[in-house]
Amino acid sequence: MDDSSQYFYSSPTSPGEPHFTTRQAMASFENLVALANYQERLKSARQIVWRDRGQPVAELPSLKDCLEHAATGAFRSATLAFNIRASLNVVLALIRLHRVPKDERLKLIRNAIFGSDSLRFAAMLGTFAAVYKFLLNALPIFIPAINPRPRPLSSPFYEDDEDEEEMDLPRTVSYPASGPPTPLHRRRSARLSLSAHAQMALVRKRTRRWHAALAGAIAGSLAIMWEKRSRRVVIAQQMFVRGLQGSYNAYSGRHGINIPYGSVMVFAFACGQIMYGYTMRPDTLPRSYINWIQGAGHLSTEAVRINHFAVREHRIDLPSLDTIIARADATPSNAAYLQALRENVLAGAPVPHYVPCEALHPKLTSCWSVAPDRFVDVFRYMLPIYSALHFLPPILLRWRQFRADPTRLLVRSGLGSLRSSAFLGLFVLIYQGSVCVKHQTYERLMSSPIWRKLLPQSVIDLLISKPSFWMTGFLAGLAILVEEDRRRAELAMYVLPKSLESVWVAARGRGLVFRTGNWGESVLTGLAMGLVMSTYQNDPEHLSGLVRRILYQFIGPN
Repeated sequence: MDDSSQYFYSSPTSPGEPHFTTRQAMASFENLVALANYQERLKSARQIVWRDRGQPVAELPSLKDCLEHAATGAFRSATLAFNIRASLNVVLALIRLHRVPKDERLKLIRNAIFGSDSLRFAAMLGTFAAVYKFLLNALPIFIPAINPRPRPLSSPFYEDDEDEEEMDLPRTVSYPASGPPTPLHRRRSARLSLSAHAQMALVRKRTRRWHAALAGAIAGSLAIMWEKRSRRVVIAQQMFVRGLQGSYNAYSGRHGINIPYGSVMVFAFACGQIMYGYTMRPDTLPRSYINWIQGAGHLSTEAVRINHFAVREHRIDLPSLDTIIARADATPSNAAYLQALRENVLAGAPVPHYVPCEALHPKLTSCWSVAPDRFVDVFRYMLPIYSALHFLPPILLRWRQFRADPTRLLVRSGLGSLRSSAFLGLFVLIYQGSVCVKHQTYERLMSSPIWRKLLPQSVIDLLISKPSFWMTGFLAGLAILVEEDRRRAELAMYVLPKSLESVWVAARGRGLVFRTGNWGESVLTGLAMGLVMSTYQNDPEHLSGLVRRILYQFIGPN
């Protein structure tokens, strides 16, 4: 046999055209196969950590399959939760590592990774995934008559978040028949492979709504018990408002209800209650939240105490007043007024039933100077914090988009940081200004005989009443209009739990609601996860994009 038979020849059309041997061709083919297998294994390994879009819904015909599916999902969720919480703890530990003695640093890192916080978080999400997946898939097996009708493959839910690239939805293309219609040649459609179709969608297992609600309620009430008691309240509150948000969006979407600036109103009402609790009922808010308000708002603790006792008990707190008088930055006129007020208190003379402006801003004599001063202080204080919140997520979580167009993301993050800092600065400006305005207006009305004749005393007293501090918080909440539309709902969902907690504690103090005892957080979490999961399985587009993506990673399609 001639050696030329070892070659594939194609008639060369130009000199220097390459010739390939069979061995070279086979070697190239094997290399391509090896590369494809490597990429497939790499993709499979990555999916163990991070779930891709379009994972197919598992069909589980028996309880054994449901148990295996639940165990696999629990292990994956627990591992992912442990890694996320441990990574966050390590970052926080590294930030304060320089303040820890050298012989304690290794112990600090070890506790950050393998401490109780990481283990509790992993156990909580692992338990939730196991119980939820088992109940959701086992209910139709226990009671076959309540099996849901299958959802058509052509109608998955397509993720359409603003922060992600817009996807082209699959379309069916019809071609005209070239002859008389027959059962087999009536319509020709362009078909997508299952993998291509799945990658374009976030598929959910469509179930009866009460299936998902019951499974979510039981799983949530059990899983939350792994966390510390102090964290159970925070988690329960956040999930409850997310459940309310999803249920309301689903209901309003079905019935065509649209409230203009709804998120703005929710935020303003929540801020009204929070600021009322901060000034009049500090016992209804967590101490950490009160400290954050004081730090972010540059509010004097002594001034808040003076106002609290003046409005509620009609007396001046002398220790707080003495602290303000002793401040080195107090202006001479403000210090003189406060000293005269102190002498009146000691003499038993009538005192104002509100905090004087001189005590509210002792380093500034004029109330008109307070607004720009507070705005600049708060803006400078919050700019580094908001810069981290706006710059880090695009760089860490959207690295490909950042590399493709870094200028766009950097400009967008910079503008977002400025807007968010301006929002909080405007919030403090409005609140501080409205308090000064209502107190100055009260003094002008009380010093005018004409206005005292025209207006009843009860109407004038509204300016210094307890509800007036709720109104100042509501007005300050309108500063959220400075923020982007997509962030308004997230900010509203952040403050709403604190507002509801303040209302609940205040109502409980009046005997209007019952005490929940040791099981209140578990019951609230169960109710919250019932609302969230019923929406997630059937109307996921009504949940926020962040909640959808988190649930998809930990729970998957079913």
